[in-house]
Amino acid sequence: MKLLCLGGLIFALEMWGASGLLNFGDCKSLVHELLSPGTIQALRGLPWIVNISEKQAPGSVIHIFSFNCSCPPTVELDSVNPPSSFFNQPSFSGYYTQYLAKVTLSSAARLDAQQVNHYQLNLKLTCMGKKWNLPLSVEVFKAHDHPICLGRVFSTAGDKVQVLETVEPQSLIYVVLLRRGLTGFKMMLTSPRDAGSFSINELGQVLTPSQGLIGSAYKHFLLKILVTDGQGSSCQGTLTVEVLPNPSNKVSFRIQFQTFNISEDLEAGRMVGQVQANGSRVRYEITEPVPCPLYSISSVDGLIRTTAPLDLGRNPGAAVTEIQVMAYDPFQPSISAQLSVTINVLPTNTWAPRCTPALLVTQVPETIPVGSILMTLACSDPDSSSSTFHYQLRHHNETKSNHSFRLHGPVLEVNSALDYDSSAPSVQYRATILVTDSGQPPQTSEVPVLVTVTPVNEYAPICPSHTFRVREDAPHGTLIGTVLGSDRDYPPNSIEYHISDSSGNFYIDPRSGKLHLLASLDYEKEKTYMLVIFLTDRDQEQDSTHHRSGSCTITIEVQNVNDYAPECEPPFQEITISSAPSVNAEVTRLMCSDRDRPEQAPGAFSFTIVGGNSNGRFYMRDNILFHDVFSFQSNGLLDSHTYELLVRVADNGPTLPLFSTTAVVIVHVIPWMTTVPTASTKPPMVSSPTPLLVTRIEDYWAPEAWFVVVLTVTGVLLFTILGWLLCRWPGRMALSQQTHGQSSQTLLLDSSSSLMAEPRTLLQAEIISSAAAQEHGAGSEANLNSMGKSCFKKLVAVLFWKWVRYIKGIQADSFPCPSHTLMTPYFPPAPPFLFSYHPRPP
Repeated sequence: MKLLCLGGLIFALEMWGASGLLNFGDCKSLVHELLSPGTIQALRGLPWIVNISEKQAPGSVIHIFSFNCSCPPTVELDSVNPPSSFFNQPSFSGYYTQYLAKVTLSSAARLDAQQVNHYQLNLKLTCMGKKWNLPLSVEVFKAHDHPICLGRVFSTAGDKVQVLETVEPQSLIYVVLLRRGLTGFKMMLTSPRDAGSFSINELGQVLTPSQGLIGSAYKHFLLKILVTDGQGSSCQGTLTVEVLPNPSNKVSFRIQFQTFNISEDLEAGRMVGQVQANGSRVRYEITEPVPCPLYSISSVDGLIRTTAPLDLGRNPGAAVTEIQVMAYDPFQPSISAQLSVTINVLPTNTWAPRCTPALLVTQVPETIPVGSILMTLACSDPDSSSSTFHYQLRHHNETKSNHSFRLHGPVLEVNSALDYDSSAPSVQYRATILVTDSGQPPQTSEVPVLVTVTPVNEYAPICPSHTFRVREDAPHGTLIGTVLGSDRDYPPNSIEYHISDSSGNFYIDPRSGKLHLLASLDYEKEKTYMLVIFLTDRDQEQDSTHHRSGSCTITIEVQNVNDYAPECEPPFQEITISSAPSVNAEVTRLMCSDRDRPEQAPGAFSFTIVGGNSNGRFYMRDNILFHDVFSFQSNGLLDSHTYELLVRVADNGPTLPLFSTTAVVIVHVIPWMTTVPTASTKPPMVSSPTPLLVTRIEDYWAPEAWFVVVLTVTGVLLFTILGWLLCRWPGRMALSQQTHGQSSQTLLLDSSSSLMAEPRTLLQAEIISSAAAQEHGAGSEANLNSMGKSCFKKLVAVLFWKWVRYIKGIQADSFPCPSHTLMTPYFPPAPPFLFSYHPRPP
């Protein structure tokens, strides 16, 4: 698939040119990523879980994720459970190989947490032919919208309204206020039956009962008002309806004087107290002092409130204020009553203590001693210079009873050891010192404390001594074991390993402590290696140059492996024994050893005679060779006088496979003849002879193939030349003898000129002698054939001698020959292996 994608990419680049390069980026990098094994990255945290409100608008993005892909990918929404059309197909964008995808709500999305609060989406990502399933869980939670109800009636205390018992039926007594723009709401009264027959309409108007309120004076009706909208939101309020008696009653206070004590820190607009008068349609007002600069009274309910800050420091006269409150009937102002009200302003502790320093941020080493002072607070109170202070330490991130810090008055000290190693990575301690003054009300200041503990390299790394075992035939790179170093400092495994191996046979990974084999091992040369492993910690103190080191000794035991065959000394023995009639006679002992186990006894091997034991006369017992009685009787089984015994010697380990060797023992047996005649000459009767398998081993010469080929080709060429010469030589001689006498005479005359010249070769001398004999022998054909055969034999001898001398490297061109008086024909000199006769023309 990668090759197809790569081919398609190259074709696209050729077709699109520069635009293709702009779309795909660097071609080399893209090809590299296409050929790399991984294509999808940055898909972390699967499965994904998102929480959205049911008020989420259509088109809102609910999840965004990124990934890398070497080729253009596809992302699609595979399934939604339960089935819904509330989600769009994922959209993505990217450049080069980095892409950003997002999931949004569709235009038809109407989420309702009461109906469905969980959707399971399965996204399918396809990149370079591979597909990934990306699960996405969408949790829908109920939205908490802004309050739909307004007004005091929906407060905790509710609202109160007073009506006369003479009010008309279905009269409006109260209006419920709702949030502006609210539609689709419903309002109802959920009051008990004894609360009367009050009603409320769709406009939020509370109406009196249809039968009126006559006879209900001094009664209180508690009305519960419930407002709900179409989206499941609701609110509930309380309205108390007080029925007043007939207005003909007089207005009066039950008391003549009333006192209120308030604090000077009471803010403007806060309530001081309330006065109440008996009567119907009562209204209240302050008649003295007029105007009243510090207080006001509500004309409806008689609540007295502050109108300005009560700062006794700036306005000492505000400590005591006397006012006159009048209660009256607004329809009959002459009906009224007076009440004297005294308001006492009590001084308050306004300012909190001020401490130096106001914030403590410090770093301390983990080795700081217990009792060390971290900070001493200096506090003062702006309200009073004589205030005393109370100090309290509040711990934030510590649950242990023995806290890390303590307070001795304003002094902050170390209470327990600050161990960085046991607390890491949470090495910051947060606390707050609360400083409270002695004023009324007490004021408290907070001093934040942030102490960071820095690491100190206290301990050296250690590792336990250990013994590893490895086979001597283990290949290079074999993992022998892992050195487990430890350090009580944090981080506990931040250790580097080094090895002191002068032999260079082992290697240790500096980070992981894994011990590997680098060279071949030989149990017979070295059985045990003692290695010193040095450990050095790192990154355990702010000072990167401060390190601690330790060491341990690792023993590596080489396990013996059977890789040598037994060796016998000597490997060949030749022994002469007598064939004395003795049974179980010892012949010799084989002394063998094994380089794998030098301490093994010679008799611990397995000895077996595998050849040369004719008639079974020899046997092995451990490493001792024994023989039985030999038979040299002519009328019985005849034993050999010489035995070539092949003894296989096999070891027994220490591991498989087992190895063996063969020892040769040649035994010469001298027949032993007894001088005592036998008791009977009658041969013993043998019922049925036992067949005896005799194995005979003969030596033969087996030359190599190239030598046979060379020897054969040389012989064929030699005999071919000899045959050709044999066929051609007699004919040439006969033709030479039958020529005209004059030609012969001319040949003889021409040859006489060299009579005194010495023949060059022995062959020329023989030819001259043969020619002279032919001249004097009257030229008969029989003599000619005889002379040809003789010359041929000598020719063959000369050629053979030449061939032998050439093989030996002796170069000779002629043989010495005595002078001849006869005229000889002319023979030009011939090279070795070639003889030619050239007669002169007539």
